[in-house]
Amino acid sequence: MSISTLRRSARETVSGLPPGFWWLWLSTLVNRTGAFVLTFLSLYLTLELGHSAWFAGLVVALHGLGGVAGSPLGGVLTDRWGRRPTMITMHLAAAACAGALAFVTSAWGIATAVLLMGAAMQAVRPPINATIADMVPAHDVRRAYSLNYWALNLGFAIASLGGGAAAFLGYRTLFLVDAVATVLCAVIVFLRLPETRPAPRSGPQAPTESAAEEKVSTLTVLRDAPFRTLVLLNLLVCLVFTAPWIGLPLTMADQGLSASSYGAVIAVNGVVIVGFQLLVNKFTDKRSPVLLLVLSSLLFGLGTGATALAGSSVAFAATVVVWTVGEMIHVPTNAAATARLAPEHARGRYQGVMGMSWAVAGFVAPVLAGAIVDGPGPDVLWAATAAIGVLAAAGYATRLRKALAEDEDVVAAPVPVPGPVPSPAPAPVVVKGGDAEESPVRT
Repeated sequence: MSISTLRRSARETVSGLPPGFWWLWLSTLVNRTGAFVLTFLSLYLTLELGHSAWFAGLVVALHGLGGVAGSPLGGVLTDRWGRRPTMITMHLAAAACAGALAFVTSAWGIATAVLLMGAAMQAVRPPINATIADMVPAHDVRRAYSLNYWALNLGFAIASLGGGAAAFLGYRTLFLVDAVATVLCAVIVFLRLPETRPAPRSGPQAPTESAAEEKVSTLTVLRDAPFRTLVLLNLLVCLVFTAPWIGLPLTMADQGLSASSYGAVIAVNGVVIVGFQLLVNKFTDKRSPVLLLVLSSLLFGLGTGATALAGSSVAFAATVVVWTVGEMIHVPTNAAATARLAPEHARGRYQGVMGMSWAVAGFVAPVLAGAIVDGPGPDVLWAATAAIGVLAAAGYATRLRKALAEDEDVVAAPVPVPGPVPSPAPAPVVVKGGDAEESPVRT
């Protein structure tokens, strides 16, 4: 592939998106570039403050537990307050927690700050995802989510390089830098990002429709059968995705490989995403979301399952490459599928419930992975992740093909040219999961 071809492909990948998206993209990059807390929290707790490894693991788990509550909270606020105020509030709350960690030294204080930070950081994701769905044309939504995910990983890779600075500046200084970067992110949103929440509908049916919109709750979202299936299948994939972050270092250590070897192997994940996300976007563009979700689930299962067969750093790195490609396909495709299944007025709640599946996996998977490695052994863990990946792929292929295909038909439907309408047409009916319901407006 020539340089000119790569340049043309890159231009096509980043062209045609509204200016507001790029300000949101920049805020994501700034936020993740300063994300030092999670990267170095365990080292800070054990090496700087002298806490046990058990306590450090518990604190990291509390961050995930906070996200379980924060994600649906962010979804509700996104639909009620608006996208912009929710983002600003949660960014400032996360910044306050990061700043507090630079000064708080008591165990309870640290645990509380990390728990609240997990809630705030997860609560900001629904408004970000809802904003992308609001402002980006439907045929470009998946590409926009891919670019935003690329910014997230690029920023995280930059933040990881801050490990060398810790020796000179100290962990507390890095946490303050994290707080400043998060505040800067809130400033970008405040100054440059418009509010995109859909305006209340006008017309004779507006009061009835507005009342119906207000009744949407997390429980209502969970009653949406196709979306509930999407969330449960994503939870399975998230469990597979999270397992290597705990099981891989333990497996490598069991084979006599050093911690530095693990660091080099897991760094492959970030390198592949930063280097090849745009190329993967080109490959996945315009392809069936069900096909991509099936493929990504199989790659997750294959990559993690093959870990049981690896015996060297190179072999372990190869398995990371496989499931990282699955990650690059799955994350934006799943986010776009969520946006497509969500009614316009409830995008925040839908994204909040989907985000909760990531948070639950982040809390549960480390515990399960550690218990399996300590009990039956690493081979059982990797066999289980392979089986779960295949199960998720089968679920996507058999349970969501019709729902997402119907949704694509709704999105792709031609927009009628404005003109005189002789009489109101009945609302279209879409069959989802065997139940007939009014088709929500999707953009």
